[in-house]
Amino acid sequence: MILGIETSCDETAAALVTNDGRVLANVVSSQAKLHARYGGVVPEVASRHHLELLLPAVRQAFDDSGTRLDQVERVAVTQGPGLVGALLIGVSAAKALAWARRLPLVPVNHLHGHVASLYLEPDPVEPPFLCLLASGGHTLLLDVRDRRTLEVLGTTLDDAAGEAFDKGARLLGLGYPGGVEIDRLASDGDPEAFSFPVARVPGLDFSFSGLKTALLYTVRDLGPEETEGLRADLAASYQHAIVRALVERAEAAAQATGAERIAVVGGVASNSELRRSFSNAVFAPPALCTDNAAMIASAARFIEPIPYPQYLALDAFA
Repeated sequence: MILGIETSCDETAAALVTNDGRVLANVVSSQAKLHARYGGVVPEVASRHHLELLLPAVRQAFDDSGTRLDQVERVAVTQGPGLVGALLIGVSAAKALAWARRLPLVPVNHLHGHVASLYLEPDPVEPPFLCLLASGGHTLLLDVRDRRTLEVLGTTLDDAAGEAFDKGARLLGLGYPGGVEIDRLASDGDPEAFSFPVARVPGLDFSFSGLKTALLYTVRDLGPEETEGLRADLAASYQHAIVRALVERAEAAAQATGAERIAVVGGVASNSELRRSFSNAVFAPPALCTDNAAMIASAARFIEPIPYPQYLALDAFA
């Protein structure tokens, strides 16, 4: 049994996963409402709340699964990338728990964790496949050949897709997290009402800064009153442009690599239009799209652990 810990941003998460990929418990304590008043994540505030929430989350995972710490065979933790202060809380806790029980420790790359969310029961996805990873901090196209290795085919040149959603929501006067708010409002709007640009950059990379600027100028030209009346249409058109960019690039990457399947992971994978637009793609379950510790424990199954006590010098990376 693997104890997974995830504290890369504003979710404090702990999970227990078996070596064959069964999720026994997956506890996520989100700070989204706390950070909503600031319009985004405040790193220092996130770190302080991880300190308060992590051990209760671990205890809750054991309670939910009916298991005990002495049944854990290894500890897995997100090493990076993420907010370094937040990551250090999880890394320190994981090292302490592993050291106290003389257990091996597995440092996990957060992005590999998102891909590994696809390998969990009851419907694990077998490589090879083309993976679109779209979240608040990252937008990547990955060639996944097996469960241990992946190759980056494309990335964003500026904003990530989730970041574009958050910034667009702020321009429209919506709450945080922005992706959820835009998705909700867009259901009442016309995605063809405004023609927002989708950047065409070389290769398989993405760019969302021009789209964000286009929304900014549109809102400025409309003025406050007209923007308010057209917010649903603006949200629908803006969302449609982001989704179109993701789908077109992913399909181009699949064609270039000869991939027969496309899988979608990350927080943006919860977006309803994105799910509708990919007719044959495999999506991570909604509970495993946003940051969670089950995906970290899942990835740890395919990484060589660091034996006790060699991991005490382990550090996080931003």
